[in-house]
Amino acid sequence: MRGESVAGVAAVRNFEHNNRVKAGGMGFFWLSAFYVVYCARPEDFVPALSALHLAKIAGIGAFLAFLSGAGKGRRKFSDLPAESYYLLAMIAILMVSSIVSPVWRGGAVSFTLDFSKVYIIWVLTFLLVTDLAKFRRIVYIQAAAVPVICLLSIIKGQGRSRLDSVLGGIYSNPNDLAFAIVLSLPFCLMFLLTARSKLRKTLWAAGMLIMAKALFMTASRGGFITLAVAGTVCLWHFGIKGKRLYLIAVSGLVLMVLFATTGGTLKDRFSSLWSDRSSLDTGDEKRAFDSYEQRQFLMKRAVEGIAHYPILGMGTRNFQTYSTVWREVHMTYLQIAVEGGIPSLILFLLFFSRGFRNLRLLRKRKDLDPDVKLFSGALHSSLVGFVVGALFSPEAYEFFPFFAVAYTSALLAYVRENESTVTSEPQPPVPAVAVGGYARAARVPVNT
Repeated sequence: MRGESVAGVAAVRNFEHNNRVKAGGMGFFWLSAFYVVYCARPEDFVPALSALHLAKIAGIGAFLAFLSGAGKGRRKFSDLPAESYYLLAMIAILMVSSIVSPVWRGGAVSFTLDFSKVYIIWVLTFLLVTDLAKFRRIVYIQAAAVPVICLLSIIKGQGRSRLDSVLGGIYSNPNDLAFAIVLSLPFCLMFLLTARSKLRKTLWAAGMLIMAKALFMTASRGGFITLAVAGTVCLWHFGIKGKRLYLIAVSGLVLMVLFATTGGTLKDRFSSLWSDRSSLDTGDEKRAFDSYEQRQFLMKRAVEGIAHYPILGMGTRNFQTYSTVWREVHMTYLQIAVEGGIPSLILFLLFFSRGFRNLRLLRKRKDLDPDVKLFSGALHSSLVGFVVGALFSPEAYEFFPFFAVAYTSALLAYVRENESTVTSEPQPPVPAVAVGGYARAARVPVNT
């Protein structure tokens, strides 16, 4: 009877384990599907796919996985870190702000509901990405999608100024495209360095060259400044600390070549910053000067909006209406403050500060796996790029930066789980050695 009961318990546990594996596998499938749809935008390659509403299908699948299977895996909802609650609280405030918006309630609520998907994806990423293989797969989707998007933009954007509106969604604006490029470049370099075959190394190198060319073609001043800062951090991790000094020389050479061949419009846009409009010659220079003046106006207008609505703001995406010129303020920190209030800004800053904290805790460990070191270096470069790029672009509701924080949280949890697994493994008994009628084991005498 006792043997039958033990066998029954084992069968039940085995059944429960298989259910958890199936639930986790289905959840990870829908999570991967959402990353593919969001990052790669397949409807831009095959326009007929736009009728299928792939984003909604992937979002619904991810939501169902969130409800049914996400809490049945290795990690539980109780394991969620503080940054997940900061994000949830920020979304809740944005929803309240949108409901009581003094500008446009219906639109603000709709935009907030759309943005709230990031929380589901964030939680699923943390709960389901429990090993390096899954981590690499998810990051790979983002890293591989952006070079393909850049290639398509270059091909379809021939004759189009700054690749403006060549593609849709998060890549439609040239500044947003440049921002996505900079945030993804460190991951591409990481995969280049870890690739084993020459073919894969060549493909990643070609992808990075395409991304760099596309960035120069956007002529985004903020994107270039962000590239300079994030690239410096990236070269510090991979070039100097990683003892790959050739990366510095190659990067400098690529930048000089691109500046000489593709950087004309970017140079004109930069020159407009310290020139009077009457002294400008080309149309690009004059448009860049007008853009600079408009951004100054929008920042002042955003500060006025924060002064009028400091607690709840005016609702998600409502600043465009409030601005009187139908433009977003080109600074993420002002954008979240004017639309969600100062409390939302505080939660926003706390959320991203946790990403840096996670990386700091990882870097303090001396026994890190080499792959984890590379991942943490790429994530640090990407997050620094976001913090700097946020000064020049309205990126408060783009998912890429939130993905990066999710990666840091999942990576730290993985390292801690492995550490606890190793320390909890039973140690082999110390053999006793008989000395003078006593048995010694760990210097504790025991009578024989």
